Amino acid sequence: MSYDRYLKAALAGFALSVTAAASALAQDSALRVLRGTASSALDIPMNRAVVVESDVPFTELSIANPGIADISSLSDRTIYVLGKEPGRTTLTLLAADGRLITNVDVHVSPDMAEFKERLTQILPGENIEVRTANDGIVLSGTVSSAARLDRALDLAQRYAPDRVSNLMSVGGTQQVMLKVRFAEMQRSVSKALSSSLSLNGSSLQNGRNIRGGTNTTVGQTGITNSLNNIIPTANDSNGAFLLGFGAGGVEVGVLLEALEARGVVRSLAEPNLTALSGQQATFLAGGEYPVPVSNDDGAISVEYKPFGVELNFTPRVVDGDIINLELLAAVSGIDPSNSFSANGFEISAFSRRETSTTVEMRDGESFAIAGLLSDDFTDLSGQVPWIGDVPILGALFRSAEYSRRQTELVIIVTPHLVSPTRGMALALPTDRVRPPSEQDLFLFGRVTAASAPTRGGAGEVARQDFMGSYGYVMDE
Repeated sequence: MSYDRYLKAALAGFALSVTAAASALAQDSALRVLRGTASSALDIPMNRAVVVESDVPFTELSIANPGIADISSLSDRTIYVLGKEPGRTTLTLLAADGRLITNVDVHVSPDMAEFKERLTQILPGENIEVRTANDGIVLSGTVSSAARLDRALDLAQRYAPDRVSNLMSVGGTQQVMLKVRFAEMQRSVSKALSSSLSLNGSSLQNGRNIRGGTNTTVGQTGITNSLNNIIPTANDSNGAFLLGFGAGGVEVGVLLEALEARGVVRSLAEPNLTALSGQQATFLAGGEYPVPVSNDDGAISVEYKPFGVELNFTPRVVDGDIINLELLAAVSGIDPSNSFSANGFEISAFSRRETSTTVEMRDGESFAIAGLLSDDFTDLSGQVPWIGDVPILGALFRSAEYSRRQTELVIIVTPHLVSPTRGMALALPTDRVRPPSEQDLFLFGRVTAASAPTRGGAGEVARQDFMGSYGYVMDE
Protein backbone atom coordinates (compact mmCIF):
# COMPACT_ATOMS: atom_id res chain seq x y z
CA MET A 1 0.00 0.00 0.00
CA SER A 2 2.77 2.42 0.82
CA TYR A 3 4.58 1.65 -2.42
CA ASP A 4 1.49 2.47 -4.50
CA ARG A 5 1.01 5.69 -2.56
CA TYR A 6 4.57 6.87 -3.33
CA LEU A 7 4.20 5.96 -6.98
CA LYS A 8 1.00 7.98 -7.34
CA ALA A 9 2.57 11.02 -5.68
CA ALA A 10 5.57 10.90 -8.02
CA LEU A 11 3.32 10.67 -11.09
CA ALA A 12 1.24 13.61 -9.88
CA GLY A 13 4.36 15.79 -9.35
CA PHE A 14 5.68 14.92 -12.79
CA ALA A 15 2.36 15.86 -14.37
CA LEU A 16 2.36 19.23 -12.64
CA SER A 17 5.91 20.02 -13.76
CA VAL A 18 5.12 19.11 -17.34
CA THR A 19 2.04 21.31 -17.26
CA ALA A 20 4.02 24.32 -15.92
CA ALA A 21 6.73 23.88 -18.53
CA ALA A 22 4.12 23.70 -21.27
CA SER A 23 2.50 26.91 -20.01
CA ALA A 24 5.84 28.76 -20.00
CA LEU A 25 6.57 27.62 -23.54
CA ALA A 26 3.11 28.73 -24.62
CA GLN A 27 3.66 32.19 -23.14
CA ASP A 28 7.06 32.62 -24.78
CA SER A 29 5.69 31.69 -28.16
CA ALA A 30 2.63 33.98 -27.81
CA LEU A 31 4.62 37.30 -27.60
CA ARG A 32 7.82 38.15 -29.40
CA VAL A 33 9.41 41.59 -29.85
CA LEU A 34 10.27 42.34 -33.45
CA ARG A 35 13.47 44.40 -33.57
CA GLY A 36 13.65 44.93 -37.29
CA THR A 37 16.61 46.39 -39.12
CA ALA A 38 18.18 49.34 -37.29
CA SER A 39 18.53 52.59 -39.21
CA SER A 40 20.15 55.93 -38.44
CA ALA A 41 18.18 58.67 -36.66
CA LEU A 42 16.19 61.10 -38.77
CA ASP A 43 16.84 64.75 -37.73
CA ILE A 44 14.11 67.21 -38.73
CA PRO A 45 13.96 70.93 -37.88
CA MET A 46 10.74 72.13 -36.28
CA ASN A 47 8.15 73.34 -38.82
CA ARG A 48 10.24 71.85 -41.62
CA ALA A 49 9.50 68.75 -43.75
CA VAL A 50 11.74 66.09 -45.31
CA VAL A 51 11.04 63.32 -47.80
CA VAL A 52 12.68 59.94 -47.10
CA GLU A 53 12.80 56.83 -49.30
CA SER A 54 12.78 53.17 -48.22
CA ASP A 55 14.84 50.47 -49.99
CA VAL A 56 12.07 47.94 -49.35
CA PRO A 57 8.43 48.50 -50.33
CA PHE A 58 6.11 48.90 -47.36
CA THR A 59 2.38 48.65 -47.00
CA GLU A 60 1.86 50.23 -43.58
CA LEU A 61 3.63 52.94 -41.55
CA SER A 62 2.89 54.56 -38.19
CA ILE A 63 4.32 57.25 -35.90
CA ALA A 64 4.45 56.77 -32.13
CA ASN A 65 3.69 60.39 -31.18
CA PRO A 66 1.78 62.37 -33.82
CA GLY A 67 2.22 65.54 -31.74
CA ILE A 68 5.97 65.56 -32.42
CA ALA A 69 5.94 64.62 -36.12
CA ASP A 70 3.32 64.11 -38.82
CA ILE A 71 3.72 61.54 -41.63
CA SER A 72 2.09 60.65 -44.93
CA SER A 73 3.00 58.17 -47.67
CA LEU A 74 3.67 59.44 -51.16
CA SER A 75 4.24 55.95 -52.59
CA ASP A 76 5.11 52.44 -51.38
CA ARG A 77 8.73 53.60 -50.94
CA THR A 78 8.48 57.37 -50.20
CA ILE A 79 7.44 59.02 -46.90
CA TYR A 80 6.73 62.70 -46.13
CA VAL A 81 7.72 63.65 -42.54
CA LEU A 82 6.85 67.06 -40.96
CA GLY A 83 8.40 68.20 -37.65
CA LYS A 84 5.80 69.76 -35.35
CA GLU A 85 7.21 70.02 -31.82
CA PRO A 86 10.72 69.44 -30.41
CA GLY A 87 11.10 65.90 -29.12
CA ARG A 88 11.78 62.27 -30.08
CA THR A 89 9.47 59.63 -31.48
CA THR A 90 9.60 56.40 -33.55
CA LEU A 91 8.55 55.77 -37.15
CA THR A 92 7.60 52.12 -37.91
CA LEU A 93 7.46 50.50 -41.39
CA LEU A 94 5.69 47.14 -42.04
CA ALA A 95 5.76 44.87 -45.12
CA ALA A 96 2.73 43.35 -46.88
CA ASP A 97 2.98 40.12 -44.86
CA GLY A 98 3.07 42.08 -41.58
CA ARG A 99 6.80 41.71 -41.21
CA LEU A 100 8.60 44.59 -39.51
CA ILE A 101 10.91 46.35 -41.94
CA THR A 102 12.53 48.94 -39.62
CA ASN A 103 12.07 51.37 -36.72
CA VAL A 104 13.36 54.89 -37.36
CA ASP A 105 14.17 57.34 -34.54
CA VAL A 106 12.81 60.76 -35.46
CA HIS A 107 14.44 63.77 -33.72
CA VAL A 108 12.59 67.05 -34.07
CA SER A 109 14.70 70.01 -32.89
CA PRO A 110 14.46 73.81 -33.17
CA ASP A 111 15.53 75.28 -36.48
CA MET A 112 19.15 76.11 -35.61
CA ALA A 113 19.99 77.43 -39.07
CA GLU A 114 17.29 80.10 -38.94
CA PHE A 115 18.04 80.90 -35.28
CA LYS A 116 21.74 81.47 -35.98
CA GLU A 117 20.87 83.67 -38.94
CA ARG A 118 18.50 85.81 -36.87
CA LEU A 119 21.00 85.96 -34.00
CA THR A 120 23.69 87.29 -36.33
CA GLN A 121 21.32 89.91 -37.74
CA ILE A 122 20.11 91.17 -34.37
CA LEU A 123 23.40 90.92 -32.44
CA PRO A 124 26.21 91.36 -34.94
CA GLY A 125 29.74 90.89 -33.69
CA GLU A 126 28.77 88.91 -30.58
CA ASN A 127 30.68 85.69 -29.86
CA ILE A 128 27.69 83.44 -29.11
CA GLU A 129 27.84 79.68 -29.69
CA VAL A 130 24.59 77.79 -30.30
CA ARG A 131 24.11 74.08 -29.62
CA THR A 132 21.21 71.69 -29.16
CA ALA A 133 20.84 69.41 -26.15
CA ASN A 134 17.85 67.27 -25.19
CA ASP A 135 15.45 69.05 -27.53
CA GLY A 136 16.56 72.47 -26.26
CA ILE A 137 19.03 75.24 -27.07
CA VAL A 138 22.27 75.85 -25.21
CA LEU A 139 23.86 79.30 -25.56
CA SER A 140 27.47 79.87 -24.56
CA GLY A 141 30.19 82.44 -25.17
CA THR A 142 30.83 86.02 -24.11
CA VAL A 143 28.63 89.00 -24.85
CA SER A 144 29.49 92.67 -24.46
CA SER A 145 26.61 93.71 -22.18
CA ALA A 146 23.75 92.40 -20.07
CA ALA A 147 21.21 93.92 -22.46
CA ARG A 148 22.57 91.91 -25.37
CA LEU A 149 22.50 88.78 -23.24
CA ASP A 150 18.81 89.33 -22.51
CA ARG A 151 18.09 89.87 -26.22
CA ALA A 152 19.80 86.59 -27.12
CA LEU A 153 17.77 84.73 -24.49
CA ASP A 154 14.50 86.30 -25.64
CA LEU A 155 15.22 85.28 -29.22
CA ALA A 156 16.08 81.71 -28.17
CA GLN A 157 12.78 81.44 -26.30
CA ARG A 158 10.99 81.99 -29.61
CA TYR A 159 12.52 78.81 -31.01
CA ALA A 160 12.59 76.63 -27.87
CA PRO A 161 10.13 77.91 -25.25
CA ASP A 162 11.21 77.00 -21.70
CA ARG A 163 14.07 74.89 -23.07
CA VAL A 164 16.91 77.41 -23.22
CA SER A 165 20.09 76.95 -21.17
CA ASN A 166 22.18 80.06 -20.60
CA LEU A 167 25.93 79.49 -20.31
CA MET A 168 26.88 82.96 -21.57
CA SER A 169 28.95 85.46 -19.61
CA VAL A 170 29.11 89.24 -19.82
CA GLY A 171 32.48 90.72 -20.71
CA GLY A 172 33.85 94.22 -20.28
CA THR A 173 33.72 96.36 -17.16
CA GLN A 174 30.83 95.47 -14.87
CA GLN A 175 31.74 97.47 -11.77
CA VAL A 176 30.24 100.90 -11.21
CA MET A 177 31.47 103.61 -8.87
CA LEU A 178 28.78 106.12 -7.98
CA LYS A 179 29.73 109.61 -6.87
CA VAL A 180 26.93 111.51 -5.13
CA ARG A 181 27.15 115.18 -4.18
CA PHE A 182 24.78 116.64 -1.59
CA ALA A 183 24.85 120.45 -1.55
CA GLU A 184 22.62 122.51 0.71
CA MET A 185 22.62 126.27 1.34
CA GLN A 186 20.57 127.98 4.04
CA ARG A 187 20.14 131.74 4.38
CA SER A 188 18.20 133.47 7.12
CA VAL A 189 17.40 137.12 7.87
CA SER A 190 15.42 138.46 10.82
CA LYS A 191 14.67 142.03 11.91
CA ALA A 192 12.75 143.41 14.87
CA LEU A 193 11.95 146.92 16.08
CA SER A 194 10.11 147.69 19.31
CA SER A 195 9.68 150.67 21.62
CA SER A 196 8.77 151.24 25.25
CA LEU A 197 7.45 154.43 26.89
CA SER A 198 7.49 155.14 30.61
CA LEU A 199 5.86 158.02 32.52
CA ASN A 200 6.39 158.57 36.19
CA GLY A 201 5.94 161.53 38.51
CA SER A 202 4.32 162.93 41.53
CA SER A 203 1.58 164.40 39.40
CA LEU A 204 0.23 160.89 38.88
CA GLN A 205 -1.96 159.68 41.71
CA ASN A 206 -0.44 157.03 43.97
CA GLY A 207 2.75 157.12 41.93
CA ARG A 208 1.24 155.36 38.94
CA ASN A 209 3.41 154.83 35.88
CA ILE A 210 2.64 153.93 32.28
CA ARG A 211 4.88 151.95 29.96
CA GLY A 212 4.15 151.62 26.25
CA GLY A 213 5.28 149.50 23.37
CA THR A 214 5.59 145.72 23.54
CA ASN A 215 5.73 145.78 27.34
CA THR A 216 2.91 148.23 28.10
CA THR A 217 1.85 147.95 31.72
CA VAL A 218 0.14 150.06 34.36
CA GLY A 219 1.64 149.47 37.76
CA GLN A 220 0.16 150.26 41.21
CA THR A 221 3.52 150.99 42.79
CA GLY A 222 5.36 154.08 41.76
CA ILE A 223 8.99 153.97 40.86
CA THR A 224 11.61 156.44 41.79
CA ASN A 225 13.47 156.29 38.48
CA SER A 226 11.47 155.42 35.42
CA LEU A 227 14.45 155.21 33.16
CA ASN A 228 16.19 152.48 35.09
CA ASN A 229 13.00 150.58 35.49
CA ILE A 230 12.30 150.19 31.78
CA ILE A 231 15.71 148.75 30.87
CA PRO A 232 15.27 144.98 30.38
CA THR A 233 17.34 142.75 32.63
CA ALA A 234 18.30 140.52 29.69
CA ASN A 235 18.50 142.46 26.44
CA ASP A 236 18.99 140.40 23.25
CA SER A 237 18.76 143.40 20.97
CA ASN A 238 21.78 144.32 18.91
CA GLY A 239 20.85 147.99 19.20
CA ALA A 240 19.09 149.82 22.04
CA PHE A 241 18.49 153.57 22.30
CA LEU A 242 17.46 155.09 25.61
CA LEU A 243 16.09 158.61 25.89
CA GLY A 244 14.77 160.30 29.01
CA PHE A 245 13.75 163.80 30.05
CA GLY A 246 11.82 165.49 32.77
CA ALA A 247 8.91 167.92 32.45
CA GLY A 248 8.07 169.46 35.77
CA GLY A 249 7.24 166.69 38.18
CA VAL A 250 6.89 164.07 35.39
CA GLU A 251 9.75 161.88 34.20
CA VAL A 252 9.50 160.48 30.66
CA GLY A 253 11.58 157.52 29.45
CA VAL A 254 11.70 156.12 25.90
CA LEU A 255 13.52 152.85 24.97
CA LEU A 256 13.94 151.81 21.34
CA GLU A 257 15.16 148.25 20.74
CA ALA A 258 16.29 146.98 17.33
CA LEU A 259 17.42 143.48 16.31
CA GLU A 260 18.84 142.39 12.96
CA ALA A 261 20.37 138.92 12.41
CA ARG A 262 21.71 137.25 9.28
CA GLY A 263 22.99 133.73 8.89
CA VAL A 264 24.43 131.54 6.12
CA VAL A 265 24.99 127.80 6.38
CA ARG A 266 26.52 125.58 3.73
CA SER A 267 26.70 121.80 3.98
CA LEU A 268 28.28 119.45 1.46
CA ALA A 269 28.74 115.68 1.42
CA GLU A 270 30.30 113.56 -1.34
CA PRO A 271 29.99 109.82 -0.67
CA ASN A 272 31.53 107.44 -3.23
CA LEU A 273 30.53 103.79 -3.48
CA THR A 274 31.43 100.96 -5.87
CA ALA A 275 29.26 97.92 -6.66
CA LEU A 276 29.03 95.12 -9.21
CA SER A 277 26.41 95.42 -11.92
CA GLY A 278 23.09 94.12 -10.63
CA GLN A 279 24.18 94.05 -6.95
CA GLN A 280 23.00 96.45 -4.26
CA ALA A 281 25.45 98.56 -2.25
CA THR A 282 24.76 100.54 0.92
CA PHE A 283 26.63 103.38 2.61
CA LEU A 284 26.08 105.19 5.92
CA ALA A 285 28.28 107.88 7.42
CA GLY A 286 26.75 109.12 10.64
CA GLY A 287 25.43 107.22 13.62
CA GLU A 288 22.40 105.76 15.33
CA TYR A 289 20.14 107.62 17.74
CA PRO A 290 18.48 105.66 20.61
CA VAL A 291 14.71 105.97 20.78
CA PRO A 292 12.74 104.42 23.69
CA VAL A 293 9.78 102.32 22.57
CA SER A 294 7.00 100.96 24.76
CA ASN A 295 6.21 97.27 24.26
CA ASP A 296 2.83 95.58 24.55
CA ASP A 297 3.58 94.46 28.11
CA GLY A 298 4.47 98.00 29.19
CA ALA A 299 8.23 97.47 29.21
CA ILE A 300 10.51 100.04 27.63
CA SER A 301 12.96 98.96 24.95
CA VAL A 302 15.39 100.96 22.86
CA GLU A 303 15.44 101.16 19.08
CA TYR A 304 18.21 102.83 17.13
CA LYS A 305 17.41 105.12 14.22
CA PRO A 306 20.25 105.78 11.76
CA PHE A 307 21.13 109.32 10.75
CA GLY A 308 23.80 110.95 8.63
CA VAL A 309 24.60 110.49 4.94
CA GLU A 310 22.86 107.39 3.56
CA LEU A 311 23.23 105.93 0.09
CA ASN A 312 21.69 102.74 -1.33
CA PHE A 313 21.97 102.00 -5.03
CA THR A 314 21.82 99.15 -7.52
CA PRO A 315 23.69 99.74 -10.81
CA ARG A 316 23.05 97.82 -14.01
CA VAL A 317 25.34 98.11 -17.03
CA VAL A 318 22.75 98.04 -19.78
CA ASP A 319 24.73 98.31 -23.00
CA GLY A 320 28.30 99.47 -23.48
CA ASP A 321 28.76 102.47 -21.20
CA ILE A 322 25.04 103.02 -20.51
CA ILE A 323 24.31 102.56 -16.80
CA ASN A 324 20.90 102.16 -15.18
CA LEU A 325 20.83 103.37 -11.56
CA GLU A 326 18.21 102.56 -8.97
CA LEU A 327 19.13 104.54 -5.87
CA LEU A 328 18.03 105.93 -2.53
CA ALA A 329 19.95 108.93 -1.16
CA ALA A 330 19.28 110.74 2.11
CA VAL A 331 20.87 113.26 4.46
CA SER A 332 19.56 113.47 8.00
CA GLY A 333 20.58 115.06 11.28
CA ILE A 334 19.38 115.44 14.84
CA ASP A 335 17.14 118.48 15.39
CA PRO A 336 16.88 119.28 19.13
CA SER A 337 14.58 122.24 18.45
CA ASN A 338 11.74 119.80 17.72
CA SER A 339 12.23 117.55 20.72
CA PHE A 340 9.46 115.48 22.32
CA SER A 341 9.10 114.70 26.02
CA ALA A 342 7.05 111.87 27.49
CA ASN A 343 7.29 109.82 30.70
CA GLY A 344 10.58 111.40 31.63
CA PHE A 345 12.16 110.81 28.22
CA GLU A 346 13.18 113.60 25.90
CA ILE A 347 13.50 112.54 22.26
CA SER A 348 14.95 114.79 19.61
CA ALA A 349 13.47 114.96 16.15
CA PHE A 350 15.31 114.52 12.85
CA SER A 351 15.66 116.76 9.85
CA ARG A 352 15.81 114.53 6.79
CA ARG A 353 16.13 115.11 3.04
CA GLU A 354 15.58 111.97 1.00
CA THR A 355 15.12 110.96 -2.64
CA SER A 356 14.41 107.63 -4.31
CA THR A 357 14.50 107.32 -8.08
CA THR A 358 15.78 105.41 -11.11
CA VAL A 359 17.83 107.11 -13.83
CA GLU A 360 19.90 106.05 -16.80
CA MET A 361 23.04 107.74 -18.12
CA ARG A 362 26.42 107.08 -19.67
CA ASP A 363 29.76 106.65 -17.98
CA GLY A 364 30.96 109.96 -16.52
CA GLU A 365 27.73 111.87 -17.11
CA SER A 366 25.98 113.67 -14.26
CA PHE A 367 22.36 114.06 -13.37
CA ALA A 368 20.66 116.32 -10.81
CA ILE A 369 18.19 113.80 -9.42
CA ALA A 370 16.65 116.01 -6.74
CA GLY A 371 16.32 119.67 -5.81
CA LEU A 372 14.51 121.73 -3.22
CA LEU A 373 13.81 125.44 -3.05
CA SER A 374 12.19 126.58 0.18
CA ASP A 375 11.33 130.17 1.10
CA ASP A 376 9.66 130.85 4.47
CA PHE A 377 8.56 134.41 5.21
CA THR A 378 7.11 135.80 8.45
CA ASP A 379 5.97 139.39 9.09
CA LEU A 380 4.46 140.29 12.45
CA SER A 381 3.26 143.67 13.69
CA GLY A 382 1.91 144.35 17.19
CA GLN A 383 0.64 147.50 18.91
CA VAL A 384 -1.30 148.81 21.86
CA PRO A 385 -4.95 149.06 20.81
CA TRP A 386 -6.05 152.56 19.78
CA ILE A 387 -2.94 154.24 21.09
CA GLY A 388 -0.81 152.62 18.41
CA ASP A 389 -3.00 154.16 15.70
CA VAL A 390 -2.22 157.72 16.82
CA PRO A 391 -0.03 159.43 14.19
CA ILE A 392 3.64 159.89 15.10
CA LEU A 393 3.18 159.25 18.81
CA GLY A 394 1.64 155.84 18.07
CA ALA A 395 4.99 154.56 16.78
CA LEU A 396 6.14 154.43 20.40
CA PHE A 397 3.42 151.87 21.09
CA ARG A 398 4.08 149.59 18.14
CA SER A 399 6.52 146.74 17.44
CA ALA A 400 7.35 144.92 14.20
CA GLU A 401 9.16 141.65 13.49
CA TYR A 402 10.34 140.32 10.16
CA SER A 403 12.05 137.01 9.37
CA ARG A 404 12.87 135.14 6.18
CA ARG A 405 14.52 131.74 5.68
CA GLN A 406 15.61 130.34 2.31
CA THR A 407 16.92 126.83 1.64
CA GLU A 408 18.39 125.36 -1.51
CA LEU A 409 19.20 121.65 -1.83
CA VAL A 410 20.47 119.71 -4.84
CA ILE A 411 21.64 116.10 -5.22
CA ILE A 412 23.86 115.24 -8.20
CA VAL A 413 24.95 111.70 -9.15
CA THR A 414 27.80 110.70 -11.46
CA PRO A 415 28.46 107.01 -12.29
CA HIS A 416 31.80 105.68 -13.54
CA LEU A 417 32.77 102.29 -14.94
CA VAL A 418 35.82 101.23 -12.95
CA SER A 419 38.29 98.36 -12.87
CA PRO A 420 40.44 97.20 -9.95
CA THR A 421 44.06 98.27 -9.78
CA ARG A 422 47.13 97.36 -7.78
CA GLY A 423 47.07 98.42 -4.15
CA MET A 424 50.37 100.30 -4.42
CA ALA A 425 48.77 102.73 -6.87
CA LEU A 426 46.25 103.91 -4.29
CA ALA A 427 46.99 106.41 -1.53
CA LEU A 428 45.20 107.04 1.75
CA PRO A 429 44.96 110.40 3.52
CA THR A 430 47.06 108.95 6.35
CA ASP A 431 49.85 107.58 4.17
CA ARG A 432 51.92 110.77 4.30
CA VAL A 433 51.71 111.00 8.11
CA ARG A 434 54.02 108.96 10.35
CA PRO A 435 54.28 108.97 14.16
CA PRO A 436 57.16 111.18 15.37
CA SER A 437 60.24 109.83 17.02
CA GLU A 438 61.29 111.02 20.46
CA GLN A 439 63.83 113.32 18.84
CA ASP A 440 61.24 114.87 16.54
CA LEU A 441 58.72 115.29 19.35
CA PHE A 442 60.85 116.57 22.24
CA LEU A 443 63.71 118.37 20.50
CA PHE A 444 61.99 119.86 17.48
CA GLY A 445 58.35 119.88 18.59
CA ARG A 446 57.12 117.95 15.56
CA VAL A 447 53.88 116.01 15.78
CA THR A 448 54.78 113.92 12.73
CA ALA A 449 57.97 112.29 11.56
CA ALA A 450 60.34 114.39 9.49
CA SER A 451 60.76 111.70 6.86
CA ALA A 452 57.93 110.95 4.42
CA PRO A 453 57.32 108.02 2.05
CA THR A 454 58.87 108.36 -1.37
CA ARG A 455 57.37 105.47 -3.35
CA GLY A 456 53.95 104.50 -4.64
CA GLY A 457 50.79 106.45 -4.18
CA ALA A 458 51.78 107.55 -0.66
CA GLY A 459 54.97 109.12 -2.02
CA GLU A 460 52.98 111.02 -4.64
CA VAL A 461 50.70 112.41 -1.93
CA ALA A 462 53.66 113.31 0.28
CA ARG A 463 55.31 115.32 -2.52
CA GLN A 464 52.25 117.53 -2.96
CA ASP A 465 52.27 121.03 -1.54
CA PHE A 466 49.52 121.36 1.05
CA MET A 467 50.32 124.94 1.99
CA GLY A 468 47.65 127.48 1.17
CA SER A 469 43.88 127.46 0.97
CA TYR A 470 42.45 123.98 0.62
CA GLY A 471 39.04 122.45 1.11
CA TYR A 472 35.66 124.04 0.55
CA VAL A 473 35.69 127.83 0.42
CA MET A 474 32.46 129.84 0.77
CA ASP A 475 32.37 133.23 -0.82
CA GLU A 476 30.34 135.82 1.00
